[in-house]
Amino acid sequence: MKANNTQPDDLYYDPYDYAIDADPHPVWRRMRDEAPLYYNGEYDFYALSRYRDVYDASLDHQTFSSAHGTVLELMSRKHDFSTMMIWLDPPDHTQLRKLVGRALTVRRVAELEPRIRSLCAEYLDPFVGSAGFDYVEEFAARLPVMVIGSLLGVPVEDQDTVRGWTDQSLHVEPGETQSNSGAIEAWGHLRGYFQEQIDQRRRAPRDDLMSDLVASEIELEDGSTRRLTDDELHGFVNLLSSAGNETVARLLGWTALLLSEHPEQREQLASDASLVPGAVEELLRYEAPSPIQARYVTRDVELHGQIVAEGSKIALLNGSAGRDEREFTDADRFDITRPIDSHVSFGYGLHFCIGASLARMEARVAIEETLARFPRWEASRKEIEMVHTSTVRGPSSVHISL
Repeated sequence: MKANNTQPDDLYYDPYDYAIDADPHPVWRRMRDEAPLYYNGEYDFYALSRYRDVYDASLDHQTFSSAHGTVLELMSRKHDFSTMMIWLDPPDHTQLRKLVGRALTVRRVAELEPRIRSLCAEYLDPFVGSAGFDYVEEFAARLPVMVIGSLLGVPVEDQDTVRGWTDQSLHVEPGETQSNSGAIEAWGHLRGYFQEQIDQRRRAPRDDLMSDLVASEIELEDGSTRRLTDDELHGFVNLLSSAGNETVARLLGWTALLLSEHPEQREQLASDASLVPGAVEELLRYEAPSPIQARYVTRDVELHGQIVAEGSKIALLNGSAGRDEREFTDADRFDITRPIDSHVSFGYGLHFCIGASLARMEARVAIEETLARFPRWEASRKEIEMVHTSTVRGPSSVHISL
Protein backbone atom coordinates (compact mmCIF):
# COMPACT_ATOMS: atom_id res chain seq x y z
CA MET A 1 0.00 0.00 0.00
CA LYS A 2 1.14 3.53 -0.63
CA ALA A 3 0.98 6.05 2.17
CA ASN A 4 -1.00 9.23 1.91
CA ASN A 5 1.74 11.63 0.77
CA THR A 6 -0.40 14.69 1.37
CA GLN A 7 -0.83 14.21 5.12
CA PRO A 8 1.49 16.02 7.56
CA ASP A 9 4.41 13.99 8.85
CA ASP A 10 3.56 14.82 12.46
CA LEU A 11 -0.05 13.66 12.19
CA TYR A 12 -0.39 10.20 13.71
CA TYR A 13 -3.48 8.21 14.63
CA ASP A 14 -3.29 4.76 16.21
CA PRO A 15 -6.40 3.10 17.70
CA TYR A 16 -4.18 0.81 19.77
CA ASP A 17 -2.33 3.65 21.53
CA TYR A 18 -3.72 4.21 25.03
CA ALA A 19 -2.52 7.82 25.16
CA ILE A 20 -4.28 8.72 21.91
CA ASP A 21 -7.38 6.77 22.87
CA ALA A 22 -7.67 8.71 26.14
CA ASP A 23 -8.61 11.77 24.06
CA PRO A 24 -8.54 11.21 20.29
CA HIS A 25 -10.58 14.32 19.46
CA PRO A 26 -7.61 16.66 18.82
CA VAL A 27 -6.11 14.07 16.44
CA TRP A 28 -9.45 13.43 14.77
CA ARG A 29 -9.95 17.18 14.30
CA ARG A 30 -6.60 17.45 12.53
CA MET A 31 -7.47 14.44 10.39
CA ARG A 32 -10.77 16.02 9.34
CA ASP A 33 -9.01 19.27 8.43
CA GLU A 34 -5.64 18.10 7.12
CA ALA A 35 -6.03 14.47 6.04
CA PRO A 36 -9.68 13.50 5.52
CA LEU A 37 -8.30 10.33 3.96
CA TYR A 38 -5.67 9.29 6.48
CA TYR A 39 -3.24 6.38 6.09
CA ASN A 40 -1.49 4.51 8.90
CA GLY A 41 1.54 2.75 7.46
CA GLU A 42 2.40 0.83 10.61
CA TYR A 43 -0.88 -1.09 10.67
CA ASP A 44 -1.73 -0.62 6.99
CA PHE A 45 -5.18 0.92 7.12
CA TYR A 46 -6.92 4.05 5.87
CA ALA A 47 -9.37 6.14 7.88
CA LEU A 48 -12.26 8.45 7.02
CA SER A 49 -13.04 11.00 9.72
CA ARG A 50 -15.57 13.46 8.24
CA TYR A 51 -19.29 12.96 8.80
CA ARG A 52 -20.29 12.93 5.14
CA ASP A 53 -17.54 10.46 4.21
CA VAL A 54 -18.48 8.09 7.04
CA TYR A 55 -22.17 8.41 6.17
CA ASP A 56 -21.63 7.76 2.44
CA ALA A 57 -19.29 4.82 3.01
CA SER A 58 -21.77 3.28 5.46
CA LEU A 59 -24.42 3.32 2.72
CA ASP A 60 -22.11 1.83 0.06
CA HIS A 61 -21.80 -1.75 1.31
CA GLN A 62 -20.81 -2.96 -2.15
CA THR A 63 -17.56 -0.97 -2.06
CA PHE A 64 -17.01 -0.94 1.69
CA SER A 65 -17.71 -4.51 2.73
CA SER A 66 -18.34 -5.91 6.20
CA ALA A 67 -17.91 -9.51 5.04
CA HIS A 68 -14.20 -9.53 5.89
CA GLY A 69 -14.76 -8.35 9.46
CA THR A 70 -15.37 -4.93 11.00
CA VAL A 71 -12.58 -5.00 13.61
CA LEU A 72 -9.23 -3.88 12.19
CA GLU A 73 -7.09 -6.54 13.85
CA LEU A 74 -9.52 -9.35 13.00
CA MET A 75 -10.08 -8.53 9.32
CA SER A 76 -9.34 -11.20 6.72
CA ARG A 77 -9.00 -11.26 2.95
CA LYS A 78 -11.34 -14.24 3.07
CA HIS A 79 -14.92 -13.35 2.16
CA ASP A 80 -17.70 -14.35 4.56
CA PHE A 81 -15.24 -15.72 7.09
CA SER A 82 -17.78 -15.48 9.91
CA THR A 83 -21.45 -16.29 10.51
CA MET A 84 -21.95 -13.20 12.69
CA MET A 85 -24.54 -10.93 11.10
CA ILE A 86 -22.49 -7.74 11.28
CA TRP A 87 -19.70 -9.55 9.39
CA LEU A 88 -21.88 -10.45 6.43
CA ASP A 89 -23.08 -8.66 3.31
CA PRO A 90 -26.30 -9.29 1.35
CA PRO A 91 -27.93 -11.67 0.69
CA ASP A 92 -26.78 -13.55 3.82
CA HIS A 93 -26.96 -10.44 5.98
CA THR A 94 -30.45 -9.62 4.70
CA GLN A 95 -31.78 -13.06 5.62
CA LEU A 96 -30.33 -13.02 9.12
CA ARG A 97 -31.28 -9.41 9.86
CA LYS A 98 -34.87 -10.07 8.83
CA LEU A 99 -34.94 -13.06 11.15
CA VAL A 100 -33.52 -11.30 14.21
CA GLY A 101 -35.76 -8.33 13.51
CA ARG A 102 -38.76 -10.63 13.86
CA ALA A 103 -37.38 -12.00 17.14
CA LEU A 104 -36.29 -8.63 18.62
CA THR A 105 -39.80 -7.23 18.41
CA VAL A 106 -41.08 -3.86 19.61
CA ARG A 107 -43.19 -5.77 22.13
CA ARG A 108 -40.25 -7.74 23.53
CA VAL A 109 -38.15 -4.58 23.87
CA ALA A 110 -40.99 -2.55 25.45
CA GLU A 111 -41.69 -5.32 27.95
CA LEU A 112 -38.16 -4.88 29.32
CA GLU A 113 -38.75 -1.34 30.65
CA PRO A 114 -40.23 -2.42 34.02
CA ARG A 115 -37.35 -4.87 34.43
CA ILE A 116 -34.83 -2.10 33.66
CA ARG A 117 -36.41 0.22 36.24
CA SER A 118 -36.38 -2.57 38.81
CA LEU A 119 -32.69 -3.25 38.14
CA CYS A 120 -31.89 0.46 38.45
CA ALA A 121 -33.56 0.52 41.86
CA GLU A 122 -31.72 -2.64 42.92
CA TYR A 123 -28.33 -1.22 42.00
CA LEU A 124 -28.79 2.46 42.92
CA ASP A 125 -30.89 2.39 46.10
CA PRO A 126 -28.09 1.01 48.32
CA PHE A 127 -26.05 4.16 47.63
CA VAL A 128 -28.74 6.68 48.57
CA GLY A 129 -27.34 8.68 51.49
CA SER A 130 -23.78 7.46 50.86
CA ALA A 131 -20.69 9.54 50.09
CA GLY A 132 -20.40 8.10 46.60
CA PHE A 133 -19.70 5.00 44.53
CA ASP A 134 -18.19 3.81 41.25
CA TYR A 135 -21.01 4.52 38.82
CA VAL A 136 -19.66 2.21 36.13
CA GLU A 137 -18.56 -0.78 38.17
CA GLU A 138 -21.57 -0.75 40.50
CA PHE A 139 -24.23 0.27 37.97
CA ALA A 140 -23.45 1.08 34.32
CA ALA A 141 -21.52 -2.13 33.61
CA ARG A 142 -23.98 -4.32 35.48
CA LEU A 143 -27.26 -2.98 34.11
CA PRO A 144 -26.90 -3.88 30.38
CA VAL A 145 -25.58 -7.35 31.20
CA MET A 146 -28.72 -8.06 33.18
CA VAL A 147 -30.96 -6.52 30.51
CA ILE A 148 -29.40 -8.49 27.65
CA GLY A 149 -29.36 -11.53 29.89
CA SER A 150 -33.08 -11.09 30.55
CA LEU A 151 -33.70 -10.70 26.82
CA LEU A 152 -31.73 -13.84 25.92
CA GLY A 153 -32.88 -15.82 28.94
CA VAL A 154 -29.49 -16.13 30.68
CA PRO A 155 -30.07 -17.09 34.34
CA VAL A 156 -29.53 -14.19 36.75
CA GLU A 157 -26.88 -16.07 38.69
CA ASP A 158 -24.75 -16.49 35.52
CA GLN A 159 -24.91 -12.96 34.15
CA ASP A 160 -21.93 -11.44 35.98
CA THR A 161 -19.77 -14.37 34.89
CA VAL A 162 -20.81 -13.85 31.27
CA ARG A 163 -19.96 -10.14 31.61
CA GLY A 164 -16.49 -10.97 32.88
CA TRP A 165 -15.79 -13.30 29.96
CA THR A 166 -17.14 -10.71 27.51
CA ASP A 167 -14.91 -7.96 28.91
CA GLN A 168 -11.86 -10.21 28.72
CA SER A 169 -12.65 -11.32 25.17
CA LEU A 170 -12.54 -7.69 23.95
CA HIS A 171 -9.49 -6.46 25.90
CA VAL A 172 -6.31 -5.47 24.05
CA GLU A 173 -2.91 -4.55 25.44
CA PRO A 174 -1.00 -1.45 24.20
CA GLY A 175 0.03 -1.93 20.56
CA GLU A 176 -1.63 -5.33 20.41
CA THR A 177 -3.24 -6.17 17.07
CA GLN A 178 -4.10 -9.84 17.55
CA SER A 179 -6.29 -11.64 20.06
CA ASN A 180 -4.28 -12.48 23.18
CA SER A 181 -4.43 -15.75 25.07
CA GLY A 182 -6.79 -14.31 27.68
CA ALA A 183 -9.23 -13.17 25.01
CA ILE A 184 -9.11 -16.53 23.24
CA GLU A 185 -9.70 -18.36 26.52
CA ALA A 186 -12.67 -16.08 27.30
CA TRP A 187 -14.21 -16.72 23.87
CA GLY A 188 -13.90 -20.44 24.58
CA HIS A 189 -15.75 -20.07 27.87
CA LEU A 190 -18.51 -18.05 26.17
CA ARG A 191 -18.84 -20.59 23.38
CA GLY A 192 -19.15 -23.49 25.77
CA TYR A 193 -21.60 -21.71 28.04
CA PHE A 194 -23.92 -20.56 25.27
CA GLN A 195 -23.82 -23.97 23.58
CA GLU A 196 -25.28 -25.41 26.77
CA GLN A 197 -27.98 -22.73 26.76
CA ILE A 198 -28.80 -23.38 23.09
CA ASP A 199 -29.03 -27.12 23.69
CA GLN A 200 -31.39 -26.54 26.60
CA ARG A 201 -33.70 -24.41 24.37
CA ARG A 202 -33.82 -27.16 21.77
CA ARG A 203 -34.98 -29.61 24.42
CA ALA A 204 -37.33 -27.24 26.23
CA PRO A 205 -38.09 -23.81 24.64
CA ARG A 206 -38.72 -20.86 26.96
CA ASP A 207 -40.21 -17.39 26.55
CA ASP A 208 -36.96 -15.65 25.63
CA LEU A 209 -35.09 -14.40 22.59
CA MET A 210 -32.70 -17.35 22.53
CA SER A 211 -35.61 -19.77 22.22
CA ASP A 212 -37.10 -17.62 19.45
CA LEU A 213 -33.82 -17.75 17.55
CA VAL A 214 -33.48 -21.53 18.01
CA ALA A 215 -36.99 -22.00 16.63
CA SER A 216 -36.68 -19.46 13.80
CA GLU A 217 -36.33 -20.41 10.16
CA ILE A 218 -34.45 -18.62 7.40
CA GLU A 219 -36.26 -18.17 4.10
CA LEU A 220 -34.00 -19.22 1.21
CA GLU A 221 -34.07 -17.87 -2.34
CA ASP A 222 -35.71 -21.03 -3.69
CA GLY A 223 -38.60 -20.67 -1.23
CA SER A 224 -37.43 -23.37 1.16
CA THR A 225 -36.54 -22.75 4.79
CA ARG A 226 -33.95 -23.96 7.27
CA ARG A 227 -33.12 -23.54 10.95
CA LEU A 228 -30.11 -21.58 12.12
CA THR A 229 -26.86 -23.49 12.53
CA ASP A 230 -25.05 -23.53 15.87
CA ASP A 231 -22.46 -21.13 14.45
CA GLU A 232 -25.17 -18.69 13.37
CA LEU A 233 -26.85 -18.91 16.77
CA HIS A 234 -23.54 -18.22 18.49
CA GLY A 235 -23.04 -15.26 16.17
CA PHE A 236 -26.34 -13.71 17.25
CA VAL A 237 -25.86 -14.42 20.93
CA ASN A 238 -22.26 -13.16 20.99
CA LEU A 239 -23.25 -10.03 19.08
CA LEU A 240 -26.04 -9.18 21.53
CA SER A 241 -24.12 -10.09 24.66
CA SER A 242 -20.90 -8.29 23.72
CA ALA A 243 -21.95 -5.29 21.63
CA GLY A 244 -25.14 -4.70 23.62
CA ASN A 245 -23.36 -4.84 26.96
CA GLU A 246 -20.22 -2.89 26.17
CA THR A 247 -21.70 0.03 24.28
CA VAL A 248 -24.44 0.81 26.82
CA ALA A 249 -21.98 0.52 29.71
CA ARG A 250 -19.62 3.01 28.03
CA LEU A 251 -22.48 5.36 27.14
CA LEU A 252 -23.60 5.47 30.77
CA GLY A 253 -20.01 5.97 31.90
CA TRP A 254 -19.75 9.02 29.65
CA THR A 255 -23.10 10.18 31.03
CA ALA A 256 -21.81 10.20 34.61
CA LEU A 257 -18.72 12.18 33.60
CA LEU A 258 -20.30 14.66 31.20
CA LEU A 259 -23.26 15.52 33.43
CA SER A 260 -20.81 16.12 36.26
CA GLU A 261 -18.87 18.50 34.02
CA HIS A 262 -22.10 20.26 32.95
CA PRO A 263 -24.11 20.60 36.17
CA GLU A 264 -26.48 23.19 34.73
CA GLN A 265 -27.56 20.72 32.05
CA ARG A 266 -27.88 17.96 34.62
CA GLU A 267 -30.19 20.28 36.57
CA GLN A 268 -32.31 20.78 33.46
CA LEU A 269 -32.65 17.02 33.03
CA ALA A 270 -33.50 16.49 36.70
CA SER A 271 -36.32 19.04 36.48
CA ASP A 272 -37.65 18.05 33.04
CA ALA A 273 -37.55 14.36 32.09
CA SER A 274 -38.84 15.18 28.59
CA LEU A 275 -35.30 16.38 27.79
CA VAL A 276 -33.75 12.99 28.49
CA PRO A 277 -34.28 11.38 25.04
CA GLY A 278 -32.59 14.37 23.36
CA ALA A 279 -29.78 14.20 25.90
CA VAL A 280 -29.20 10.54 24.98
CA GLU A 281 -28.75 11.53 21.32
CA GLU A 282 -26.30 14.29 22.28
CA LEU A 283 -24.33 11.90 24.47
CA LEU A 284 -24.11 9.45 21.57
CA ARG A 285 -22.98 12.17 19.18
CA TYR A 286 -20.48 13.72 21.57
CA GLU A 287 -18.77 10.53 22.76
CA ALA A 288 -19.70 7.58 20.54
CA PRO A 289 -19.27 4.39 22.60
CA SER A 290 -18.23 2.46 19.48
CA PRO A 291 -16.24 5.04 17.52
CA ILE A 292 -14.56 2.85 14.87
CA GLN A 293 -16.18 0.62 12.26
CA ALA A 294 -13.74 -1.05 9.87
CA ARG A 295 -14.54 -2.03 6.28
CA TYR A 296 -12.80 -3.95 3.47
CA VAL A 297 -12.47 -2.13 0.14
CA THR A 298 -13.76 -4.38 -2.65
CA ARG A 299 -12.66 -2.25 -5.63
CA ASP A 300 -10.28 0.59 -6.36
CA VAL A 301 -12.04 3.75 -5.18
CA GLU A 302 -11.07 7.42 -5.35
CA LEU A 303 -11.36 9.35 -2.11
CA HIS A 304 -10.17 12.92 -1.66
CA GLY A 305 -8.15 12.77 -4.87
CA GLN A 306 -6.38 9.50 -4.05
CA ILE A 307 -6.94 5.92 -5.09
CA VAL A 308 -7.59 3.44 -2.30
CA ALA A 309 -6.82 0.03 -3.74
CA GLU A 310 -9.02 -3.05 -3.67
CA GLY A 311 -8.13 -5.14 -0.63
CA SER A 312 -7.40 -2.16 1.61
CA LYS A 313 -8.69 -1.86 5.16
CA ILE A 314 -10.47 1.38 5.99
CA ALA A 315 -11.75 2.65 9.33
CA LEU A 316 -14.96 4.66 9.42
CA LEU A 317 -14.49 6.94 12.41
CA ASN A 318 -18.04 7.63 13.50
CA GLY A 319 -16.63 8.98 16.78
CA SER A 320 -14.89 11.69 14.79
CA ALA A 321 -17.90 12.21 12.53
CA GLY A 322 -19.98 13.21 15.55
CA ARG A 323 -17.64 16.15 16.15
CA ASP A 324 -17.43 17.27 12.52
CA GLU A 325 -17.94 21.05 12.39
CA ARG A 326 -19.15 20.68 8.80
CA GLU A 327 -22.22 18.87 10.11
CA PHE A 328 -22.71 20.12 13.68
CA THR A 329 -22.43 23.77 14.69
CA ASP A 330 -19.96 24.29 17.55
CA ALA A 331 -19.43 20.54 17.51
CA ASP A 332 -17.13 20.39 20.56
CA ARG A 333 -19.82 21.96 22.76
CA PHE A 334 -21.94 19.49 24.73
CA ASP A 335 -25.57 20.62 24.61
CA ILE A 336 -28.49 18.39 25.62
CA THR A 337 -30.94 20.73 23.84
CA ARG A 338 -29.09 20.55 20.53
CA PRO A 339 -31.45 19.59 17.68
CA ILE A 340 -29.97 16.49 16.02
CA ASP A 341 -31.48 15.31 12.76
CA SER A 342 -29.19 12.30 12.59
CA HIS A 343 -25.84 10.98 13.75
CA VAL A 344 -23.77 7.93 12.88
CA SER A 345 -22.95 6.61 16.35
CA PHE A 346 -25.15 3.55 15.72
CA GLY A 347 -23.73 3.18 12.23
CA TYR A 348 -25.89 3.83 9.21
CA GLY A 349 -27.51 2.05 6.30
CA LEU A 350 -27.43 -1.72 6.02
CA HIS A 351 -25.56 -2.23 9.28
CA PHE A 352 -27.42 0.28 11.44
CA CYS A 353 -27.40 -1.14 14.97
CA ILE A 354 -30.37 -3.48 15.28
CA GLY A 355 -30.39 -2.96 19.06
CA ALA A 356 -30.49 0.84 18.88
CA SER A 357 -34.02 1.14 20.27
CA LEU A 358 -33.13 -1.05 23.25
CA ALA A 359 -29.92 0.90 23.90
CA ARG A 360 -31.80 4.19 23.77
CA MET A 361 -34.43 2.92 26.20
CA GLU A 362 -31.81 1.57 28.62
CA ALA A 363 -29.98 4.89 28.60
CA ARG A 364 -33.16 6.92 29.02
CA VAL A 365 -34.42 4.86 31.96
CA ALA A 366 -30.97 4.74 33.59
CA ILE A 367 -30.63 8.53 33.43
CA GLU A 368 -34.15 9.09 34.75
CA GLU A 369 -33.64 6.69 37.65
CA THR A 370 -30.19 8.07 38.46
CA LEU A 371 -31.38 11.67 38.58
CA ALA A 372 -34.41 10.72 40.68
CA ARG A 373 -31.99 9.56 43.40
CA PHE A 374 -28.89 11.65 42.78
CA PRO A 375 -29.65 15.08 41.27
CA ARG A 376 -26.07 16.20 42.00
CA TRP A 377 -22.67 14.52 41.94
CA GLU A 378 -19.05 15.21 41.11
CA ALA A 379 -16.63 13.15 39.03
CA SER A 380 -13.07 13.89 37.93
CA ARG A 381 -11.90 13.20 34.38
CA LYS A 382 -8.38 12.77 35.73
CA GLU A 383 -9.46 9.83 37.88
CA ILE A 384 -11.47 7.81 35.36
CA GLU A 385 -10.16 4.54 33.97
CA MET A 386 -10.76 3.62 30.34
CA VAL A 387 -11.52 0.31 28.67
CA HIS A 388 -9.00 -0.70 26.04
CA THR A 389 -10.36 -2.23 22.86
CA SER A 390 -10.00 -1.12 19.25
CA THR A 391 -13.76 -0.83 18.75
CA VAL A 392 -15.23 0.45 22.02
CA ARG A 393 -14.19 3.58 23.87
CA GLY A 394 -15.32 4.82 27.26
CA PRO A 395 -14.77 4.68 31.02
CA SER A 396 -14.45 1.38 32.83
CA SER A 397 -14.53 3.25 36.15
CA VAL A 398 -16.09 6.59 37.16
CA HIS A 399 -16.23 7.33 40.87
CA ILE A 400 -18.95 9.85 41.68
CA SER A 401 -18.98 11.84 44.91
CA LEU A 402 -22.44 12.61 46.26
